[in-house]
Amino acid sequence: MDRKNNLQPKLHIRKGDTVKVLAGDDKGKQGKVLEVNREKRRALVEGVNMMTKHTKPSAGKPEGGISKVESFIHISNLMLIDPASGNPTRVGRKLNDKGKLQRFSKKTGEIIK
Repeated sequence: MDRKNNLQPKLHIRKGDTVKVLAGDDKGKQGKVLEVNREKRRALVEGVNMMTKHTKPSAGKPEGGISKVESFIHISNLMLIDPASGNPTRVGRKLNDKGKLQRFSKKTGEIIK
């Protein structure tokens, strides 16, 4: 199937999904996807891949200081948690009755969202 209009890659993870980290310092942690960058194939996951950020004092934040913020993690290091069973699963796509692609769990076969 040719993708003429939309050249952005199709990903198995979307904003709002719950995912498990497969590799890296945070291996085994779970979190909710806050944002997905399709061009760079990276996702921002709540409470995962935390980094320290130093902020200078400014008019908005007169105290400045050090804060912990999430940074992006590569999509290949994440696996979707099946909402029905609560276990990590691979994701497949199939057409529904109306001809739209839907994601489904490869373990249980149930539609995701």
